[in-house]
Amino acid sequence: HEAISSMVPKVKAFKPDVIIAIGGGGFIPARMLRTEIRVPILAVSLKLYDDATNTVGSQVEKVQWFDETSGVGKSVRGKRVLIVDEVDDSRTTLKYCVDEVKKTNAPAAIAVLVVHNKIRQKAAELPSDVEYMACEDVEDFWNCYPWDAAAYGRNIYAHEELARECLKGGDKATNPSGFDAHNKKIKAAEGLKEAEKELEATSLLGNALAAAALVAGLGIGFLAGRASSGR
Repeated sequence: HEAISSMVPKVKAFKPDVIIAIGGGGFIPARMLRTEIRVPILAVSLKLYDDATNTVGSQVEKVQWFDETSGVGKSVRGKRVLIVDEVDDSRTTLKYCVDEVKKTNAPAAIAVLVVHNKIRQKAAELPSDVEYMACEDVEDFWNCYPWDAAAYGRNIYAHEELARECLKGGDKATNPSGFDAHNKKIKAAEGLKEAEKELEATSLLGNALAAAALVAGLGIGFLAGRASSGR
């Protein structure tokens, strides 16, 4: 959040009329940015990565784009457009998005903002008339973002712990085996919590049954007393 906020002055200097968020990674950064840049957000969805294997595909797949029949394209045509994504890895997705916006929506100007720019050789380059902004330059490792917590430990609190460990320079930052061990630790802890919940539920049920038996016993004793006294 701090990284995105640090880019607000540059974004304001660009004076965007609209933000295009590349889904799914660009949605949350774009929304954070909109807190200070009060312009509409439009969404497109492009796919290059295989989420199941964390690998890069051979070409970009257009999953969702503007529906020109509904007039959404008018929000982009002739406007100053800021494209937002979480990471600039190979630059393939960004290049595809820029080219597609230019071809189909004819904006007046385009700028690109990414949270992280990976320091690596790029497979594509952006046109020279596109302004480029990166909140931070990072090494070429697989990035694990908070909005992907379900895929990395299935626990947002575990993801926070992992992030803090990475800041300390722990082995989870660069060592996949360390990361896998971390995931196993989290899953084991979650399994323990579930077992504790089941044990607690069983204990509560046992207490409830014991209480019911006690009440029933008192009731039988009370009725027997009434019968013996003739009341």
